[in-house]
Amino acid sequence: MLHIVDQLAPWLGPGQIPFAVATVVAASGSVPRPVGTAMAVRADGAVLGSLSGGCVEGAVHAAALDAIASGASHRETFGYSDDDAFAVGLSCGGTLDVHVQPVLPGDDAARALAAIVARSDGDGEPLALVRRIDGARRTAVLVEDPAVADERAVARALRDLVDPESLDAATAQVMAVLGAGGTATVHAAHGAPRASSGAGLAADACDEAEPVTLLVETRLPAPRFLVCGANDFAGALVRHVRLLGYRVTLVDAREVFADARRFPEAEVVVEWPDRYLAAEAGAGRVDARTAVAVLTHDAKFDVPLLRLALDLPLAYVGAMGSRRSHAQRVAALRAVGVTEAALARLRSPIGLDLGAVTPEEVAVSITAELVATRHGRVAVVPLSGTDGPIHADPQSGSPAHRPAGESAPTPEEAS
Repeated sequence: MLHIVDQLAPWLGPGQIPFAVATVVAASGSVPRPVGTAMAVRADGAVLGSLSGGCVEGAVHAAALDAIASGASHRETFGYSDDDAFAVGLSCGGTLDVHVQPVLPGDDAARALAAIVARSDGDGEPLALVRRIDGARRTAVLVEDPAVADERAVARALRDLVDPESLDAATAQVMAVLGAGGTATVHAAHGAPRASSGAGLAADACDEAEPVTLLVETRLPAPRFLVCGANDFAGALVRHVRLLGYRVTLVDAREVFADARRFPEAEVVVEWPDRYLAAEAGAGRVDARTAVAVLTHDAKFDVPLLRLALDLPLAYVGAMGSRRSHAQRVAALRAVGVTEAALARLRSPIGLDLGAVTPEEVAVSITAELVATRHGRVAVVPLSGTDGPIHADPQSGSPAHRPAGESAPTPEEAS
């Protein structure tokens, strides 16, 4: 739910119309959206967010209006139906459990959401929202700066949600989710914790004989993307990666090119890229989610920067250039002591093989590779894993490259 909370700001406050939030609390099989995805429905029918890309939205909308009218939370299950796959169900074959909770003026849920909005900034201040998803009493608490929250602070926050007999078990489970920076539903019963994947939205009292069920949603700061080199390709790439939720910084030592007016979607820094990255890493402002794209085409910038970047535990390091530039760059990096293991992490030439030519097309190629890397996909073919020209032959219309190690076709085969 935290992914839509900032959009809910106009719906909160005195005199606003009641609304309900429907959240995916469990998912199995092939489903279009992950656990924790939320959709809000106001009493006048207005909608924010989406749960499934369309296949269950109508039923969820009706369920949300029912929850507003009754003032009570409830759970709905949507699954594949062989009789009519396009009725209220998932034609993709999966199952979604959706928790629907009314948010009424002045209740704990409304106050918690308002508190999150008040703490929000452009990059999303780190915090966690913990709610009960069993029973009838709506309760919610916030955990600030969850990455460094200690067990005592979390236990104090959870006292408003669980009975004393379940507090230790609930605290242990919530701490595990906070430590992973994730979203999950946890179950804890009288000192015997157990966890299950999932998430939900609601908070309520439960029968003491049953496990306490909590939704834990963690919001981390936006991941960072460093674009090094101020040119038209950088401008297009900045626009694309912003759509993926990254905080983008463009770095170039050449002040005449690193003009903030050229890159309004990015933070622009005039500095040698390797010095900037070293300072940010030393200050703890880069992490395992950080991506770096080197677009400078200049060894005096590229080599020092890549030497440092490949020594850091970053999510993605890519460098633009031709096959010849790549070979020269690799030789220079080996000469300054970069290991083969580190070089294997370098995405160069940068991007997936889409036949991209224009800055906008190249940006699509790079962001496609970034998404594939982020999700651990290896079936896609990066340019760094192919031989031959990067671009297609406009005369023959033949593929521009072949998989590395595959022989070129003979004239007879080509014909």
